[in-house]
Amino acid sequence: MKLPNRLSRRSVLKTGSALVAGVVTSNINESHANSTVTGDTTKTVGSLPSELGERSAFEKIARDVAIRAPSGISNTPLEKLEGLITPSDLHFERHHAGIPRINPEDYKLLIHGLVKQPLKFSLEDLKRFPAESRLCFLECSGNGYRTNLDRDQIPSNIRVSEIDGLFSVSEWTGVRLSTLFKEVGAKDSARWFLAEGQDAAVMTRSVPMYKAWDDAMLVYAQNGEALRPGQGYPVRLLLPGWEGNMSVKWLRRIELSDTPFMTREETSKYSDAMDDGKVKQFSFTMGPKSLITYPTYPAVLQGKGWREIQGLAWSGNGKIKEVQISTDGGARWHSASLQEPLLSKCAVRFRYMWDWDGKPTTLMSRTIDETGAQQPSFQEARAGRGPGTFYHNNVIRPWHIDGGGQLTFALANYL
Repeated sequence: MKLPNRLSRRSVLKTGSALVAGVVTSNINESHANSTVTGDTTKTVGSLPSELGERSAFEKIARDVAIRAPSGISNTPLEKLEGLITPSDLHFERHHAGIPRINPEDYKLLIHGLVKQPLKFSLEDLKRFPAESRLCFLECSGNGYRTNLDRDQIPSNIRVSEIDGLFSVSEWTGVRLSTLFKEVGAKDSARWFLAEGQDAAVMTRSVPMYKAWDDAMLVYAQNGEALRPGQGYPVRLLLPGWEGNMSVKWLRRIELSDTPFMTREETSKYSDAMDDGKVKQFSFTMGPKSLITYPTYPAVLQGKGWREIQGLAWSGNGKIKEVQISTDGGARWHSASLQEPLLSKCAVRFRYMWDWDGKPTTLMSRTIDETGAQQPSFQEARAGRGPGTFYHNNVIRPWHIDGGGQLTFALANYL
């Protein structure tokens, strides 16, 4: 390092102060990170700003992860969240062959098939089109697989995140797919399009064109920042209200056609076996669903008295119209309060004040959307389905409270 010929008193003091400040900052932040006891915070200088914000060391929250290589699942801890939006780092993930590492500078999206002018778009190209943002839920059609509709035994000591954690709500930002289809000149004969991902599974799904003209988007941002790799960075398809598998991540190709492509993920997978030996395909929309997030297992109510029952409700059909709560195992139902805003194809948080008398009982919730569709009972959902079925499991989820206040999952009592 080359030193200047002359050092002024001012420059020496300035350099020394900066070094001291750096040491102090480092010590303060290190002390804060290692702190487990607060004490009198007015007697100690707190930590200073950092490049990335962190949660409090006293807040312990994480996703439940299940790895079945090369695929994997991570569940959103719904019972530990407040409000509506899921933090990006807690958004559920479902991968079929791991998360690809894609350089955004090399990214290209090809749109071809029944179009007048096939085109390739870079990430920069996509960002030049008019952008929009919307809040909506994303749910895996296999959500609730731990309470398989075909299972004889369903666990009682299970958390909400283990049952329905393949569900999250985010603000998504990107460009409408219809804008791009107009750019390439989609032909009137096109009735379907294929969405293909850039992961090792080469995830592909057939999507009806009417969804593209309605509300489909190509998104590159989530909750105010670029998509995270596990959410499809740099670009993913977003089909509001439809099963999550169709919102193909790491999107690299779209092909327009007059027929569906009958891919692996819509023939042997993501199809519902029926009791007449046939298989129901292309059941895209996620039906009306609600779930109580508190009180649920492993909570223990400490004595009788007033408590707020709360949870989330949503429907791929549109807006939620009503959520009803039963505190006596379904004998009577009462309307819960719905927290604004009420958005189409987005979740809503519901609340209901309840005075527990200390006796054993069962809590339930059910929802009705703006089309009149109602969340079904187990028997209603199971009717007509064949063996091994578990997709689109939106049955009512009951929670039992014993005399000691212990909560357990009680679906097995209603089979």
